[in-house]
Amino acid sequence: MHVDFEKLRMSGAGKAIAVLTSGGDAQGMNAAVRAVTRMGIYVGAKVYLIYEGYQGLVDGGDHIKLANWQSVTNIIQLGGTIIGSARCKAFTTREGRLSAAFHLVQRGITNLCVCGGDGSLTGANIFRSEWSDLLSELVRQGRITDSLAQQYTHLNIVGLVGSIDNDFCGTDMTIGADSALHRIMEVIDAITTTAQSHQRTFVLEVMGRHCGYLAVVSALASGADWLFIPEAPPEDGWEDHMCARLGESRSKGSRLNIVIIAEGAIDKHGQPISSNYVKDLVVQRLGYDTRVTVLGHVQRGGTPSAFDRVLVSIMLLCIRVARLIVKRLRP
Repeated sequence: MHVDFEKLRMSGAGKAIAVLTSGGDAQGMNAAVRAVTRMGIYVGAKVYLIYEGYQGLVDGGDHIKLANWQSVTNIIQLGGTIIGSARCKAFTTREGRLSAAFHLVQRGITNLCVCGGDGSLTGANIFRSEWSDLLSELVRQGRITDSLAQQYTHLNIVGLVGSIDNDFCGTDMTIGADSALHRIMEVIDAITTTAQSHQRTFVLEVMGRHCGYLAVVSALASGADWLFIPEAPPEDGWEDHMCARLGESRSKGSRLNIVIIAEGAIDKHGQPISSNYVKDLVVQRLGYDTRVTVLGHVQRGGTPSAFDRVLVSIMLLCIRVARLIVKRLRP
């Protein structure tokens, strides 16, 4: 798609947009904040950074700050999110969303960019659908005038899927998934050397509560012996098959075994398959020296990959935010 950026310049004058990051952090969120801020400024809009996710939107005050071009300098390479993220129970309530609406209207913000996962974007959609009712209630309470409510009758929202699990329908790759996969591969490569030295079996638990993407791709890339993911529960009797596979690998000269398990792995009956259960099984049946490594939040940490840095920049520089500002979207 051809974009004439000169035609976009100052086309958002008089508009205001805010950006927040919500839920679990994902590498690349800072790149998203940077892209939203700079594209917004490029088209002449006021851009606000909302700190601490939806909690900052509910609390208002200094949690919502006007940004300039330099506010997002030298952050594209940073992991995490410089504007913070938080799980916000208050926003799940009507009163919390009412407070959030008030703080946006106060500043003339009717364009919101949310970078987060399923829960964050679901909350954003509820907020959008309630917007008119929330403004009406604020008028009844005397917190805003009717003329102000009429001026800001519609809330535009753009969602950027920030989730290391790559678990959102309709996306080829979510923000942070590629970086998390790099972290996992670094750990597996490091563990493989020590496992080979001591002829050990390692059971590695990776993130992915309902999605096995990280487990599947890391298993393929590392040549793992066995894999557990929530989307494909193993058949009854899997214990026998797995142990036979591990034993066969050793009998052919391998000095190690790698088993990768997604944290949401279940069996055919919906019962969780834990990494410790798999470890104990290998020890009891095969007698192998077996260790468990739970990667945990190391998968969220570190700098974003080049792919994640470019991904969010492309999302926004290809007119996503410019369209949001310039064109009023009707439900």
